[in-house]
Amino acid sequence: MTDGTRHDRGDEKNSEHPPADEAALSARLTHLDQRLAAARRERENQSARQGSEGESASSRASAMARGFRLSSELVAGVVVGAVIGWGFDRLLSTSPWGFIVFLLLGFAAGVVNLMRAAGVTPGDTSDRS
Repeated sequence: MTDGTRHDRGDEKNSEHPPADEAALSARLTHLDQRLAAARRERENQSARQGSEGESASSRASAMARGFRLSSELVAGVVVGAVIGWGFDRLLSTSPWGFIVFLLLGFAAGVVNLMRAAGVTPGDTSDRS
């Protein structure tokens, strides 16, 4: 035949038992299918492990971002209070009382902002519907 296959019409033995090369090919295909299935299972297991590691890494990053936000709320309140107090002391020549008073007010404002950002106390109720 022109397709490269060889058939012996008079030989009944070929129809009952496939040639040795076809049996070997079938065995190799079966072995390849088993290896592919094992590789797929391993890839699925690995992606599942990476997915859980990615979730924990993103939760750690989210917690770290929240920590930085909360610490910056407190530090910003203290710094702004200190700067305003220093400015009042310079303008009114009341050194160090303006600095001390506004430093304490800045600290209190920082703590209040920290508690609002952390969700401990409710924020401004005017924006809630």
